[in-house]
This record gives sequence, C-alpha cells and structure tokens, in this order.
Amino acid sequence: MSVNKESVEKIVQAVGGKENISAATHCVTRLRFALKDEGKVDKEALENVDLVKGSFSTNGQFQVVIGQGTVDKVYKEMVAMTGIGESSKQQIKDEAAKNLNPLQRAIKTLADIFIPILPAIVTAGLLMGINNILTGPGIFFDEAIVDVYPQWADVASIINLIANTAFTFLPGLIGWSAVNRFGGSPLLGIVLGLMLVHPDLLNAWGYGATDEIPTWNLFGLEIQKVGYQGQVLPVLLASYVLAKLETGLRNKIPDAFQLLLVAPIALLVTGFISFIAIGPITFAIGNAITNAVVGIFDVAPLLGGLIYGGLYAPLVITGMHHTFLAVDLQLIGSTGGTFLWPMVALSNIAQGTAALAMFFVLKDEKLKSLSATSAVSAYLGITEPAMFGVNLRFRFAFISAIIGSALAGAFIAMASVQAPSIGVGGLPAFLSIFPKNWGSFFIGMAIAIIVPFILTLLLGKTRKTQAS
Repeated sequence: MSVNKESVEKIVQAVGGKENISAATHCVTRLRFALKDEGKVDKEALENVDLVKGSFSTNGQFQVVIGQGTVDKVYKEMVAMTGIGESSKQQIKDEAAKNLNPLQRAIKTLADIFIPILPAIVTAGLLMGINNILTGPGIFFDEAIVDVYPQWADVASIINLIANTAFTFLPGLIGWSAVNRFGGSPLLGIVLGLMLVHPDLLNAWGYGATDEIPTWNLFGLEIQKVGYQGQVLPVLLASYVLAKLETGLRNKIPDAFQLLLVAPIALLVTGFISFIAIGPITFAIGNAITNAVVGIFDVAPLLGGLIYGGLYAPLVITGMHHTFLAVDLQLIGSTGGTFLWPMVALSNIAQGTAALAMFFVLKDEKLKSLSATSAVSAYLGITEPAMFGVNLRFRFAFISAIIGSALAGAFIAMASVQAPSIGVGGLPAFLSIFPKNWGSFFIGMAIAIIVPFILTLLLGKTRKTQAS
C-alpha cells in the first residue's frame, strides 16, 4: 500500500499533533505512541484516515492499527515529518509507564514478565494437544490410538516429554524473565528458577502423598527440602530479591572483584532466603489462591462461568487479563489443569463472531474489510483488531460478544471443562482441551458463535450502522 504525506499528517494531527507525542515506535502492525494527553486524541478523525484500521489504548500506550509492511513506511514518514527521534519499544514502555497508577504498574509488571514466556507455554499446550489425541481413549476408537497402534506409543512418549518440559521447568522460564524485568542478570534468573526444582528436592506434585518430608537442619532450624514445580509466586518473589541484591552488590563491589563475588553472594543469599522463608510462605499463599478459585467454581460454576466468561473481554481493555495468566499457571501446577483458560478461548471466538456479523451489517467497504480480516484474526486467538477496530466502535457488537462469551463460559464451567495447559485461543483451542471434555467444549464453541452472531445482526438492523 502506498503511503502519502497527507494521510500521515492526518494521523499526527488526530493524536493531538507532534507536541502531544512524547515518543513513538511501531511493531509488526501498529504504531505505538506515548502521548502526553490521550484526551486530545480525535478518534473519529483518526479512524477516517484510509491507512488506519483501528486504534486503542493499553498499558499507557496509544496504538494505531495500520497493517503489516505499511506501518514501517508510515512510521518513517512520520519521523521525517515531525522530527521525533526513532524510539525503541522499551523506551516507549518506560515513557508510557509514567502515566500509570500503582495498580496499572503492577499489572504491567506481570505482563512484562509473562508475555515473553508465552510462546514456550503455548507451544507446550499445542504439543500436549497432539499427545492427548494419541493417548486419549474414545476419540477415534474405544481405546487410545497408542493402544490400537502400539508403534505410536514411543512417538507419543517423546511428544509428551517435549510438551511437559516448559511446565516441568516453569520456574526457570519465569526466573529468566522476572530477573530480567527487575534489572538483574537473566542467566542468574534461570539458575534461580532451576534451583527451585532441583532433583534433590521433594517434587512439589508429590508433597501431599509422601509420609515423610525430608529436611535440612540449619543450626537447629528444620527447613523442608521441597521443590516448587508448577509454582508461580515463589520464583516471582525470589527473582525480585535476587535482582535487587545483585544490583546492590554491583554498586558496592569494585569492578575487579564483581565476577568473583556478585553472582555467588547473590545466589547464595537468595537461595537461603528462598528455602527458609519465601518458598514456604508463597507456597501456602499460592495454594490458598488456588483453593479459593477452585472453591468458587465448585460451589457456583454457573455464576463463576458467567462472570469470568463475560468479564474477560472488558479485562483485556484494561490490561488486567494478564494477571489471570499467573492464576492459570498456578492452577495447572497445583491441580493439573485450568478451567479459566478455556473460557478465554471462547471469548476470542465470541469477539471474532461479532466482528464477522458486522461484515453483514455494515455498508462501508473499508469497515467491512476490517470486520472480515479481524474476525479471522480473532478466530486464531488474536482479538485486538476485532475488539478495538470493530466491536468497541459499535458498542452493541461488543456487548453481543460479551453475552455470548458469558453464556458459553457458564456452560463449560458447569460441564467442568479443563485444559492441561495454555494453548492457542480461538477455533484451534480444542487441541489444548482434555479430550474427554471436547464434546462440552464444542457445544461452548457453538454458543460463542451462534449467540453473538444473531444478537449483533438483530441489534445492527435496529441501529444506524451505515458507516461512511
């Protein structure tokens, strides 16, 4: 797509002019702005620009959807036009963080930690789905595929090993990302995380089944030799301590002695603190959180499904959905599965369906094209174009998607649908669901498709949506 200066100038003026731009960068499809005052943005004028496919604000950044390939040309033209220096994504994040309140900063910190490890978690989920197909009875035959065709048993075993690696050594992944986020050395974060799941420790998954828990005796103080497999809170807090301790030591110890002293002291002190205090305390907190969430859905699955299924999309708008990734991982580590993530997948489908329905409601060709492409994106697990580019613009479409997602969430919650891992959202999500739950999940998918589509069409016909 060609880029003309007039369109770029309209984008700059619509976001409040170059005086309102603190910094700007871009990703594969979007311009990312750190604005001084988002109240100066003229969204109507912005979204009337031919190059713009949608816009939204998240984590203190105002983002304008342009499209792959074109966004790079638009950004370069904008830099040349405004004189704003090219900025890195980290600079934009740092600039945007200045406008966040403490809660938003905490949520952003969690997002910064968990988003980098998502590819490994999602990959593990997809591979677990393949393993489930091979080993789950009743899918294609009364018995599992590996029982009917024993030659596939070892193939399934290797796939399972590869899939489980990310979850077996999850503290290592979190340690790497968290220590990096808190300003320490990522390599030490990996060592810290792996230390918490060392083979010499009692495996956390066998904690409740053992008759005798091994201990260390530290000058009369008994410390349990327990690992933290599948746990999130212990490694998060330990990573913070390690990063701050390492930073403090680097500021105090002369450069000539840092290699010999900083890492050994930081790891040794953090290790002792982790096993003596951080681990036991956060392990108990994590289990309490797990029990509370599970208890709510045990007592009132219909209500829990309605609330979480309905609120997930609004949570995405605020960025608070990132906090539930930690809850999902905690549930998987503690109980072997999560009932929250399947509702996320259905929310993706509901948003995509509402956007697809808008394709039949709208008359404007640009919006029709955006509706179709964003629906496909949502069906594959990426909902932002559908939500921010189409559904929120026509509020009834967003509400229709929420209603469909809530009803679908309530149904699968009552049916106790669970996933052994986090996978790709949208239509491929069934691969990451326990095969025994596929039937109920497919019914949930049907609800998330039919309800938003019909509601959006009905409400759309009663409103003036002939966008020009």
